[in-house]
Amino acid sequence: MLTKLSYSLLVLALFFIHIKADGQTAKPLLRFGVMADMQYADQPDHGTRYYRTSLVKMDSCIANLNQESLAFNMVFGDLVDKGPKDLPPVMDRLKQLKAGFYNLLGNHDYVAVKERDVLYKQFEMPASYYTFEKANWMFIILNTNELSEYGINEGAPLLEEWKELTGNLKKEGRKNVQPWNGGISKRQLAWLENNLKKAKKKRKNVLVFTHHPLFPENGYETLNNRAILAVLEKYTQVKGILSGHHHEGGFAYYNNLPAITLEGMIETPDQNAYGVVELYPDKMVLTGWGRMTSRTLPLK
Repeated sequence: MLTKLSYSLLVLALFFIHIKADGQTAKPLLRFGVMADMQYADQPDHGTRYYRTSLVKMDSCIANLNQESLAFNMVFGDLVDKGPKDLPPVMDRLKQLKAGFYNLLGNHDYVAVKERDVLYKQFEMPASYYTFEKANWMFIILNTNELSEYGINEGAPLLEEWKELTGNLKKEGRKNVQPWNGGISKRQLAWLENNLKKAKKKRKNVLVFTHHPLFPENGYETLNNRAILAVLEKYTQVKGILSGHHHEGGFAYYNNLPAITLEGMIETPDQNAYGVVELYPDKMVLTGWGRMTSRTLPLK
């Protein structure tokens, strides 16, 4: 006959067996912080953009993220509004993150920059697009500013590729042909597929990080988003896309691939916007602070 204590232990054991069978774990496999579009500038507020307030928001964000157990933090571009002249106080704050950080470039980061192909160095990035790995995950950082009028050095060969791309998009009536949007080159697209093949061979799951969203199509998306998505959907290892740029934030599925657009920190005088992403074997959980929307998404 079971005693009350033995019965309680049995129930507890069965509970944990059930959790394991469902692919769940008591703790996530990986946790990382996210923030987007601080767009700091030492200038007066304009409309819904509160430039100087971004530093105060960063202080609060970093203090809170430093209390979390994180593998890293990801910053989704537009750290500044008028280019690198305002970057030092932003970088000083990011360097206070205990788990470290990775940057990617946004369109505002290119303002008043002459040597655009080496801008990534000022943001302490290893390259303008790159990968890194944590646990059983590969994270692919694209540079969606590569094909843009603001992102290409004068006279560079990529200028012709950008003109051809935007010319075709205009003929198609696409709404994303805007001066603040960009795309990726054929070379970067080939690099992306090569890394997806590596991830497949190494049995790594993949998350793709961009500044310009890849989906949905609302005029803020990457210029050649459809070409990128066509590559991504070929690989079941790709579990999701996280992006910035559109400050309102958003979410949509491209077929079975979830695409999250993170809300921008620059907006509103008092509400912050940042979050923590938790990766489980069968789901991705985004817990947002302030304006950032919390989401729980199954991983297929």
